[in-house]
Amino acid sequence: MHEYDDAVLTCFLKKQLKLFPEKVATNLEEAEAFLEECMAVVVDSIEEVVEYFDEAGIDIEGLSEDEIIESDEVFDIGDGRYLIVEG
Repeated sequence: MHEYDDAVLTCFLKKQLKLFPEKVATNLEEAEAFLEECMAVVVDSIEEVVEYFDEAGIDIEGLSEDEIIESDEVFDIGDGRYLIVEG
């Protein structure tokens, strides 16, 4: 089971419309349940985002780190960590 801290959950609540056409969660508990169901991951650096996409077989060749970070499924938590949610 994944554990998501308040910074991760708050980030997802604020930015979820980046990935989804409508809100999938309205509070921290719903956000946590949704992220657990999606098996969302939190990584500690841009390099780990790149590694995650590479291991998942997602073609990111030719994309800059900025373009990767701006992908709909990547959420910048604001403290150096990134949340990756595959919708």
